Amino acid sequence: MKKPAAAITPAQYRAFQTAYDFMNNALFDGSLPHVLVTLQRHANTRGYFAGNRFAARGAAGGESAHELAMNPDYFTGRTDREIISTLVHEMAHVWQATHGTPPRRAYHDRQWAAKMHEVGLHPSDTGAPGGKEIGQKVSHFIVDGGAFNRAYARLEARGFALQWQSAPTSAATKAKKASKTKYTCPACGANAWAKPGAALICGACYAADAEDEDDEDAAHPVIVMQPEAADEDDAA
Repeated sequence: MKKPAAAITPAQYRAFQTAYDFMNNALFDGSLPHVLVTLQRHANTRGYFAGNRFAARGAAGGESAHELAMNPDYFTGRTDREIISTLVHEMAHVWQATHGTPPRRAYHDRQWAAKMHEVGLHPSDTGAPGGKEIGQKVSHFIVDGGAFNRAYARLEARGFALQWQSAPTSAATKAKKASKTKYTCPACGANAWAKPGAALICGACYAADAEDEDDEDAAHPVIVMQPEAADEDDAA
């Protein structure tokens, strides 16, 4: 594989800093604080916000900064516009932490959802129209003609472009990952791991319902465990 001829760390991180500063001014009236943008490979997560994750060293001791992480594994197959929409999704969490009332860890509440609408991103747990706008795991889709789309068009016109993404994984690695799909019970939150497409029921919920039922012949509800999908947030 051909090696880069120039340093790539400043180029990649400068691009995200440029996007952050531009969108801060365009969509948040420049009101957001400086954050530390990082690249993190959290499974099934396109990005996340973590409040006060960093503390200053030396003479600047006492200062703190939020972390805004982006997952390069989810850059492949997505346009720069879509990747930066994830950045702005997390910036909405920065706004809420700074100017609003932060909810519990990683939760997406109505205040956050309202800000997303304002900046031109429609919250949806499916990433498509019709999905739930609030909840523990919520993605979004870009609103045609919305504030984000207009702002990104101006950013792109300045020559903005991302240069790097995760390298393709080997077939063996993909097969290994495919055997470890995480499933979660929507009722009790219990987790299990199986191959994609597996039909799993939550034995704990089934057993608990049976213990509460006086009629031994009564039918007990089957709680189908759901596979974990790629999400925009995983931490707070």
